[in-house]
Amino acid sequence: MTSSGTNAGGLAGSAAWELLLPAASAPARARGRALQEALREAIRSGRLVPGTRLPSSRDLAADLGVSRGLVTEAYEQLTAEGYLRSGRGAGTWVSDAVRAAHPRAHDLAPRSPGTRVDFVPGTPDLSLFPRAAWAAAQRAVLAELPHHELGYPDPRGLPRLRTALAALLARRRGVVADPERIVVVSGVAQASSLVGSVLHARGMRAIGVEDPGSPQHDGLYAAAGLGTVPLPLDEDGLALGPLRDSGVRAVVTTPAHQYPTGIAYGARRRAELLDWARSVDGLVLEDDYDGDFRYDRAPVGALQGLDPERVAYMGSVSKSLAPGLRLGWLLVPAALTEEVVARKRTTDLGHPSLDQALFARFVERGDYDRQLRRCQRTYRERRDVLVTALAEHFPRARVSGIAAGLHAIAELPERYGPQEEFLKRVAAAGIAVRPLGDCTHARGGGGGEDGVRLVLGYAHLPPARIRAGVRLMAEALAV
Repeated sequence: MTSSGTNAGGLAGSAAWELLLPAASAPARARGRALQEALREAIRSGRLVPGTRLPSSRDLAADLGVSRGLVTEAYEQLTAEGYLRSGRGAGTWVSDAVRAAHPRAHDLAPRSPGTRVDFVPGTPDLSLFPRAAWAAAQRAVLAELPHHELGYPDPRGLPRLRTALAALLARRRGVVADPERIVVVSGVAQASSLVGSVLHARGMRAIGVEDPGSPQHDGLYAAAGLGTVPLPLDEDGLALGPLRDSGVRAVVTTPAHQYPTGIAYGARRRAELLDWARSVDGLVLEDDYDGDFRYDRAPVGALQGLDPERVAYMGSVSKSLAPGLRLGWLLVPAALTEEVVARKRTTDLGHPSLDQALFARFVERGDYDRQLRRCQRTYRERRDVLVTALAEHFPRARVSGIAAGLHAIAELPERYGPQEEFLKRVAAAGIAVRPLGDCTHARGGGGGEDGVRLVLGYAHLPPARIRAGVRLMAEALAV
């Protein structure tokens, strides 16, 4: 290639030359635009640095095998945009105004890099995602979806999906489900934010949370303008005395399977909690995050079914299908519905219509029920494997909580502590675990003379990995 440049070889450098070759071989009607974009990218990426002199339009056209007019037009366009500068008789140069950018897409998704076995809870087995059934539903929906449903949807969600969800939740979770009060959301996090922002607008400044409980609650409700008040648990669930004394009028609960302790609220505690809500004109936010997964008996129905006007019910497909789908539901009391829907409208103008129609078909045809049964069989087996492995490698270890969900609490005897030393050793062995103390309001880590208390996720691990992980934990302590 001919070089007219005097700065580091001009455009003659092989890197820049390679960038322009695909543009020169583009279809004739797209060649000019392709050449312009190739030059922009060479300048943005720094492969053509400021001050680089470009070949004349005649020389570059000859080397690329394109018309001179095409190159002239590209030079003029990029000069007008500020990428190039030129002067009569002075040639064409890369502008000094351009600063090379080095864009990089960083992945901020939660990971446990460098681990041999990851027991951190919160993720289902993503290999169980029903790809074939999902793809079939997607093809059918694309073929049958009316054109008008590709417009902005009802902020509550497509009527078809809200109707399907109402039937599903009433049948499986005992919810009193009016499709007009269901709001399709991107998950429990968005449901929490919507309700939290409405409560803040109504004058509330604090919300009660279970302690221990989800580590995400503080940040979620702070973003909605609410402080969180940690409320202790007893053997039956949320302790009523501290709740009454706290002064809060709204509380977040996980009554079907408390996270992380595994407690199932009994009938008496459920009734007492609702009596409290009525006495303070308050609200219970029910997070039914894994209510479908109970292994020793049929799941207990949702709290919402006992008093739909005092409970906002939240759920999602994050544990049953995949968290990456960002699909969930919020069922709100009548008194809050209008305000929640208005918040949803201003937040995102509604959930994606295609995703809603796809999931509606998935529910209507029974595919979602089949997926739930498949997951339940798989996760029950893996919980049994975890309990057996702990008994083998950590004699007198105790697994507490009901047989349900995607995690278990493992309490190891004092001789395996102190907990801080235990955590250091298993981390060095490449085993990722979460101490129960990370789920307390103080986020302390706990342990000490009380031994070691861990929240172990097992749903995402095949049985062989569960057994290997527990064995490696025991071996790390024996060193």
